[in-house]
Amino acid sequence: MRLTTADLQKRLKANQAQSLPLLGAMLIAWVAGAMFLLALAPYKIWPLAIVSPAILYALLKPAMSGKRAFFIGEAYGMGLWCVGAFWLYTSIHDYGDTPAWLALIMIALMGIIMGLFHGVLALIFNNVVGRQPLSFAALWVAQEWLKTWLFTGFPWLFVGYAFTEQYWLSSLAPVFGVFAISFIAVLFAASLVEAARRRLGFLLASMVFVGAGVVIWLVNPQWTKPKNTPNLTVSLIQGNIPQDLKWLTEYQIETLKIYATLTRTEWGRDIILWPESSIPMFQDEAIGFINEVVKVAKETGTTWITGIPYKDTAAFDPKTDKYPPFYNSVIALGADAEGLYKKQRLVPFGEYIPFEGALDILPDLAGSQDIMSYSRGADNQNPLHVRGHNLGAAVCYEVAYPDTTRKNAIGTDFLLTISNDAWFGTSAGPLQHLQMVQMRALENGRWFMRATNTGVTAIIDDKGRIVKRAPQFERTVLRGEIEARTGQTPFTRFGNYPILGFIALLLVLSYLGRRVSQASQEY
Repeated sequence: MRLTTADLQKRLKANQAQSLPLLGAMLIAWVAGAMFLLALAPYKIWPLAIVSPAILYALLKPAMSGKRAFFIGEAYGMGLWCVGAFWLYTSIHDYGDTPAWLALIMIALMGIIMGLFHGVLALIFNNVVGRQPLSFAALWVAQEWLKTWLFTGFPWLFVGYAFTEQYWLSSLAPVFGVFAISFIAVLFAASLVEAARRRLGFLLASMVFVGAGVVIWLVNPQWTKPKNTPNLTVSLIQGNIPQDLKWLTEYQIETLKIYATLTRTEWGRDIILWPESSIPMFQDEAIGFINEVVKVAKETGTTWITGIPYKDTAAFDPKTDKYPPFYNSVIALGADAEGLYKKQRLVPFGEYIPFEGALDILPDLAGSQDIMSYSRGADNQNPLHVRGHNLGAAVCYEVAYPDTTRKNAIGTDFLLTISNDAWFGTSAGPLQHLQMVQMRALENGRWFMRATNTGVTAIIDDKGRIVKRAPQFERTVLRGEIEARTGQTPFTRFGNYPILGFIALLLVLSYLGRRVSQASQEY
């Protein structure tokens, strides 16, 4: 029987008449997105990372208009971001002196904007590709990947992070990265919905992918191996400087005293690591203090690594520049140490003003780019040289970017990340951040040192396991050892290209299959 476009539209209207009211479907989608928070640290109820996308898939499975699909996806994304990233409220309200009502509005606006990723996912799923689990999972990964670079990126709340410590699945991370884990989890979630509809083929297909992770976990291939060198003794210093005092000029000397005092008993260790901006002034302003610390470090045979704002006076031309460029940086000094790393991925509006020059049309903001912004470090920087090893660095937020960390890991023996998560208080934000570091260690087969101002300071091994961690919100020192490793994981070598190529192929085939199906129905 030939079905015309008019017949298809009538069937669509009939299906919509029998479905949930749009507001009801949006409410369910919002709750499904909000519950995803519980799948991540610190709660780690990982089955919810399957339940949450399964609910969205079930809501989008019936035929519907593109408008309805978009709003259901948008509602899911709003729930995901308004609840999952609510830790931003602490920095906006508590430390940004923004009234509570305005901070809540800003969180809601952030949820609306970030919700567009799932809104567009739902629209494409409904209108462009075949409505089945493979295309749904492929679209999910596509929108997660877009969050790593579109409009500078906000790579948070990925499904794959919920399985960081579920090694039967996260064992795929060194091969294909976090996006592969997201793909399998979302594919399995959608397949469960199909299985409930007695379409078991997709469930069996998804089990093949899950089985691949289990096999790799059982075989336990050693993508990297220890270097034939002794482990290094490390001391990670956690200053616990209150955020409302950290950048006050009158508190700078006290901050330096706190770190110097905590470090006094650690000289003689191989590495002493201070967190992000632990020296709260430019290097030329603290040169006397730095020289004194370097002197002790050399006398005791210790490498000292610290976070510090770095002013590049050599790049300053008084004829053309208003001031030298400055960077959020990591510097290695002392015994057997050399190198400077400049942060590549800056926090929008926190470390720089996006859309350079565009805001100059507003009188009160004219020139704000010149006054307020850190400069971006180059993407081809050399690693730090420490104790005869190459050390890759990541500063705070940029460790959330899989590809940036991967590039920084190439040719290194171990990795470090420094951070100041005091901005987010006792919220889930710092613990979600730690979970990402675990995934980066697993993807690249490298040990991580993580030093933070208020926590979570930790040592993480090449399998993403936390070997040691310091309690949050305590002035303390975390002592331990790290292992240097050699070799490359497949992910370090090839990055996201294999998984992105795979999902691109799936989406093209799904699109073509939908076109063929529509043509056969019409004729």
